[in-house]
Amino acid sequence: MTNESTQRIVLGDVEITRIVEWQGPFGPARGLVPGAGAEVWKENEDWLAPDHWAPDGGSAVMALQSWVLRSGGRTVLIDTGAGDGRERPHSPHFHRRQGDFPGRLERAGIRPEDVDVVVNTHLHADHVGWNTRDADGEWVPTFPNAQYLLPAADDFHFGPENAYGNGVQEDDRLVYEDSVAPVHRAGRILLWDGTHRIDEHLTLESAPGHTPGSAVLRLASGGDRAVFVGDLLHSPVQILDPSCNSCFCLDPVRAAATRRRVLERAADERELVVPAHFGGAGAAEVRREGAGFGLVRWASYGEGAQAPTEA
Repeated sequence: MTNESTQRIVLGDVEITRIVEWQGPFGPARGLVPGAGAEVWKENEDWLAPDHWAPDGGSAVMALQSWVLRSGGRTVLIDTGAGDGRERPHSPHFHRRQGDFPGRLERAGIRPEDVDVVVNTHLHADHVGWNTRDADGEWVPTFPNAQYLLPAADDFHFGPENAYGNGVQEDDRLVYEDSVAPVHRAGRILLWDGTHRIDEHLTLESAPGHTPGSAVLRLASGGDRAVFVGDLLHSPVQILDPSCNSCFCLDPVRAAATRRRVLERAADERELVVPAHFGGAGAAEVRREGAGFGLVRWASYGEGAQAPTEA
């Protein structure tokens, strides 16, 4: 379990707060990223363990976390975790989960009513769960004043028009019904496609493959850059070889192409890469390295911490 101390970094005029709800072993690493052979994990054990891999049991180590951006006088929340009390019969990590996400936000100085924008990078269970809360047996928006930005392609794919993920699994229907449909009914959702500019520093861009509408959020402020990549990356081994997909990618060919494209730009423009589920520092600067990429450095946090710079 991770330490709950507030982790912040400042990029240009944007303050980023990391909210870690949980961190620990998630399941077999070879199952999470099937294309990464056993030798990849072993050869990189010195930096994969213990934050991203538990060698003794062979488990991937992951985090359930969200990111809060204060930009242009507004508060933007990227992804909302798995939620509490949800029926997820095929997802044991999230089934009837009880956590303290609202409490962690509050202890970081963020009240639900203060959130102006909620970004769902895609509509998987662990990215939309706290979109809503239980109010006397009814699911209502957790963030009552926020505009919720959802990728239109995911809303179609996972919604009733496409029979809840084209019948992929029962959990898709349950996720939509308790975490997305109530926000639609409340009139708080804006569907977007292609690109969507949030403000002068923040822009959403489609990055399909993991899901039909999966997205990245790019930050550009002053000379600082970052890209919040959602589930484009589940493990750092995918940085080494971007052709390796997670077992959750719905369109593996497209996901791999998108991953490479996003990492190429991140390396060329020195964007800090911020995945949804990395443990440890949770974000890294990358460089081109042969057919793949390598790590320049991990992010560092602290009150008023600045963007990483060359040593």
